[in-house]
Amino acid sequence: MNKANKIIYFIIVILFLQIQAVKCSPKVNAKTAILVDFDSDEILYELEPDMQIYPASMTKIMTSIIAFDLIKNNRLSLDDKIIISEKAWRMSQSGYSSMFIMINDEVTVEDLLRGIIVVSGNDACVALAEGIAGTEENFAEMMNEKAGEIGMTNSNFTNSSGINDPDNYSTVRDIAIMSKYLIKNYPALYELYAEKEFTWDKTGGDPITQGNRNGLLYKNIGADGIKTGYLAVEKYSLASTIKRETRRLISVGSGFNTKSSRTSESIKLLSWGFRNTDTFEISKKNETQFDIKTWLGKKNIVKGTTKEDFYITLSKKDSRKLKVILEYSGPVKAPIKKDQKIANLKVYKKDELTETIPIYASEDVKKINFFKSVFTSINYMIWGDV
Repeated sequence: MNKANKIIYFIIVILFLQIQAVKCSPKVNAKTAILVDFDSDEILYELEPDMQIYPASMTKIMTSIIAFDLIKNNRLSLDDKIIISEKAWRMSQSGYSSMFIMINDEVTVEDLLRGIIVVSGNDACVALAEGIAGTEENFAEMMNEKAGEIGMTNSNFTNSSGINDPDNYSTVRDIAIMSKYLIKNYPALYELYAEKEFTWDKTGGDPITQGNRNGLLYKNIGADGIKTGYLAVEKYSLASTIKRETRRLISVGSGFNTKSSRTSESIKLLSWGFRNTDTFEISKKNETQFDIKTWLGKKNIVKGTTKEDFYITLSKKDSRKLKVILEYSGPVKAPIKKDQKIANLKVYKKDELTETIPIYASEDVKKINFFKSVFTSINYMIWGDV
């Protein structure tokens, strides 16, 4: 190959690699974005994921988490009624998104939650915050405490609604963490996020029906949440999720230029994730069982389990190269105690070890009596049969 041909060949290779890179990574028209697999926590795509943003109404995810947590622990009921203060009412008179509650209305927690989640009512946020914590400032302290508890390391909340405040900030990474926590810990209450509209029987007027601002809910693509946001300084934002069969992806983006683009760009990112990657369940905590041979035990097999759920996400092209091997020095000699580590599950991508998962005994296995152990040992020495 002469020098000119070598140069042409080199250029072709570079162009091919660039084309492949474009294919492998979508271009998302946003200021910051992230795409995460719900089960494996694998980050499939990121664009400045730790850039500080104003989360706007995505703040309301944490507001609902505080309420959901109290409901789950029987410290709050959906039927509890909250008296609406002047502060909460004034939110609906200031041009903000509202469910249009009135002063001294007695509104159930369930209706306020729908006002927050479905129609993004800032008045409902203030009312719920005051009903739970006495003041919105006290409620913000609860929000920050919860944020720290679940691993949101770059967020600070100063109000329950996300309206203009430079000290109310977060990142798309933190909002993805918050979104997963919401879905995982409150599956029944999370169903409110899939509702497309809410009708509020307004005091002193006709009922008001408002639609959910999350455009993904109106597409037949498996979306069931989560929350939109808008601030003039931040433009449009969206925390969204799609579940297809058993797999769920979460996307968070901020700095979209228009309402329509936050929908279309989020769909593009989520669809890309499903198209180009697969997630495999390796083990479910205390459910998936592995047969481990025993030696001198009253049982020949002890069931092994993991103490955590383990999933792995791979690109489609690497899916065929996944290999899972159960390794242990065995048979494992009795007596065996429940929760004793007895094996390792090793996960390989190609020939590279990516995960070592400890396996623990799910039960006690007692040792056989002395005479039977002698017979078994002699049998093994003669026949090699354990």
